[in-house]
Amino acid sequence: MKYFFLTDGWVVGRVWELGGLWNELSWRHRPQIEQTTVCMWENGEKLWLYRVEDAVLMVEVKPKSETEMAAIGQVVLKRLITADQAIDILSKNLAQEQ
Repeated sequence: MKYFFLTDGWVVGRVWELGGLWNELSWRHRPQIEQTTVCMWENGEKLWLYRVEDAVLMVEVKPKSETEMAAIGQVVLKRLITADQAIDILSKNLAQEQ
């Protein structure tokens, strides 16, 4: 599995795999992307930890609301992280809070 953090109120858009954009007909399923119950606060924003299947290389994320979308646009996460990296980020965040 791979992981990424996503700001509360943002959603996943397009998904890429090794061959390009995710093709549900080829893979015979939607990409497995799920929000975990783990979150952290960073710079006043709530960040949720998401888990994705190994075949996913990159995800596009964007604000849920149209107002924010017009002001911010979209962001592409180019690098997903491993479980060890997610734990390291969470533990560093926890240490900063104390």
